[in-house]
Amino acid sequence: MKAYVIEQSGGPEVLQLRDIPSIPPSADEVRIRVRAFGLNRAEVYRRAGKMGPIVGQVVPGIEAVGEIIEDVSGIFRVGQRVATVMGGLQFSRNGSYADEVTVLRSNVINLDGTTLSWEELAALPESYLTVWGALGRLIDAVPGQTVLIRGATSSVGQAGVTYAKARGQHVIATTRSAENAARLTAIGADVVIIDTGEIAEQVKAAAPEGVDVVLEVVGAATVRDSLKALKPFGAAVVIGLLGGAPSLDSLHLMNDLPNATSLAFFGSGLLGTSALPLAGAPLKWIADNVASGVIPSLRVQTFDFGDVRRAHSLIESDRALGKLVVRI
Repeated sequence: MKAYVIEQSGGPEVLQLRDIPSIPPSADEVRIRVRAFGLNRAEVYRRAGKMGPIVGQVVPGIEAVGEIIEDVSGIFRVGQRVATVMGGLQFSRNGSYADEVTVLRSNVINLDGTTLSWEELAALPESYLTVWGALGRLIDAVPGQTVLIRGATSSVGQAGVTYAKARGQHVIATTRSAENAARLTAIGADVVIIDTGEIAEQVKAAAPEGVDVVLEVVGAATVRDSLKALKPFGAAVVIGLLGGAPSLDSLHLMNDLPNATSLAFFGSGLLGTSALPLAGAPLKWIADNVASGVIPSLRVQTFDFGDVRRAHSLIESDRALGKLVVRI
């Protein structure tokens, strides 16, 4: 099979397209013909050596959509449309930058009956399942809340905006650039705030009682300020590290954490584990809503398989205002 491999850390030039052996699935795995995959900063960080050393031959990629080639259990049938995400991809097993991938069955989601193209489907798994994992228990069954998306112009931030809106929430979104405000309004944000680093008072002006939920994509650099925007019994969930290292110096529980609020971190590595099974993941619901136009598409550019290096360069330039995907 053909796959991109990394044998040393570095820039996009270290991504090498090679022929490597297929991996037969074991009892708890399935093999998938990859039709398209989304691109993520996690793969850029892996390539650059920021997520651990490169030992041996690493195939990057943490998500894909395609068709079942082989499932020894018979649970999935040959040719069935599916998505896969996480489950050790690009770390403990070969990732999805390949024309096929062998993955844990627990990290496969049935997409039978979806009408979206492979390119559109590929824009969904990692971003939307991360948002669902972080926010689902807080907003899915309680419409009419106010949700703040801090760092909303990232691909996962935009997924947060559109997901919260589709769940019936009032959405406040932030961006550091006024040029991006129109994009956030177009995808469903009710209020857009230009992020100066300290925006809690502006949020309170838009939501005087405070917000019910914060999805914090920027991370440690802004989380203290985001907490100030919460109402009592509100919750902030950190999912991103756009603002730098994931550490807070001298967090004061009484001064920095408003009364009766909570702070959590959600990492997408939990997806497909016993703590967060994917059997109940709403990915097909999301795909159907994208197909019907209820949820806007976040895909902004599709690359050919031979252009993965160029796609990585675009991610690193911070000029991609949405999701990049690769079609095989």
